[in-house]
Amino acid sequence: MEVIINAFSWFSGLGATVVLPILICLFAMVLGTKPGAAFLAGLKVGIGLIGVNLVTGLIGSGLGEAAKIMTERLGLNLTSLDVGWPASAAIANSTQVGSLAIPIGLAVNIVLIVLGLTKTLNIDLWNFWHAAFIGSLCAAITDDFAFGLFASVVGFMMLLLFGDIVGPVIKRFYGFDGLTFPHGTSAPGFLFALPLNWLFDRIPGFKNMKADSETIQKRFGIFGEAPIIGLFIGLLIGIAAYAGNTQDVLADDGTITQTALTVAIYSISSLAVQTAAIMLILPRMVAILMEGLIPVSESANKFISKRFPGRELFIGMDSALSIGHPAVLSSSLLLIPITVLLAFILPGNSTLPFVDLATIPFIVCLMCAVFRGNIVRTVIAGTFYMGMTLYIASWAASSITKFAQDSLTTVAANGGLDLSLVEGRSITSLVDGGIWPTFVFGQAANLHWIGGGILFVVVLGALIFVNKIRKAPVS
Repeated sequence: MEVIINAFSWFSGLGATVVLPILICLFAMVLGTKPGAAFLAGLKVGIGLIGVNLVTGLIGSGLGEAAKIMTERLGLNLTSLDVGWPASAAIANSTQVGSLAIPIGLAVNIVLIVLGLTKTLNIDLWNFWHAAFIGSLCAAITDDFAFGLFASVVGFMMLLLFGDIVGPVIKRFYGFDGLTFPHGTSAPGFLFALPLNWLFDRIPGFKNMKADSETIQKRFGIFGEAPIIGLFIGLLIGIAAYAGNTQDVLADDGTITQTALTVAIYSISSLAVQTAAIMLILPRMVAILMEGLIPVSESANKFISKRFPGRELFIGMDSALSIGHPAVLSSSLLLIPITVLLAFILPGNSTLPFVDLATIPFIVCLMCAVFRGNIVRTVIAGTFYMGMTLYIASWAASSITKFAQDSLTTVAANGGLDLSLVEGRSITSLVDGGIWPTFVFGQAANLHWIGGGILFVVVLGALIFVNKIRKAPVS
């Protein structure tokens, strides 16, 4: 058994850009795709993921640096550092509970499919770390390994529930037939957005405001094009971060090599072009991802219709497929400085947003789907959501620091964490430390098995309702 667990841990440790292409290739062949076509499909998925990671890395390096400068100018002295999802994933996978994530997740998924309690076949094994994080957190809170495993099981059930709920909306808004996103970062925002959308639809005047990317493009012509929007957003953020620069660049002999004004102009213009590039390049990287997934999705639909007539099945994938949408990107870029400002003005917040600012597109991508691409609605709702995320991340900091202590050196290597930044601070993350399911599971853990049992019954009841009773999907 230990050999199997170690094998799964080793395989997961290869990273999403290796694990997912292999799984896609194997899955496609199981569905009847010819080996050559299956291999090409998996390779394209890997290439697309690398492209997406490169572009989101650009968000982190450009906009992240600008956000860091803004936090310094605002005088933020917050005690919990957002170390980002790479470190959170490394922390989750390094615990005893986390090492069992893949076999537990596969077992839960197979059982629920056989029982007809889920429509989601989640092949995104890399992102099983979200349930591993929940289990590790609950084990740290209760000092109970068994309870941590139980929490992981319920966490997997919740992710599959999310996949069942969002699948029809993903097809309607993004046009991805047969795919869903049981993604621990993105799916929680979907449920948060539903009541807000209901409220927005009942506000006179506001309910009729059209602010999707297509409408903006028609209304403003070239100024509504995605790269131009990115350029203006980059200019605004760059001015906020760099316009107050007063430091000249000096040579060793003290002579001025670049004036402060030159440095500011360079920094602002570079950031503006970078954000324009993000708006143009990221959708094309996602298109490469889709080239690999479309033949697999078609084979899956044929396989299901032939062997399970009348049965609907969604293939669970990474929500990276959705973050290239212009409305998602525009909203996310605007929410980066807003999140920094919230960290400054919210009373009681202790989280310094840092690494996961680049992950905001993943946080809001399914909220955007609920709002049908309305950028104004997404930014307003996203502002409330990011405020809540900062508070939850602050609450979770002590527990995350506790279960990360034994593996912090490994986390630093695998998660790209600079340990010098952590000195004198607790650590947390917006993903998954600030996502509302983390808070729900944490509160359940305070009641130990009673709380865990209640949560299990609620999630199981929701799965039964969604897959056995409900007549119409969530709109």
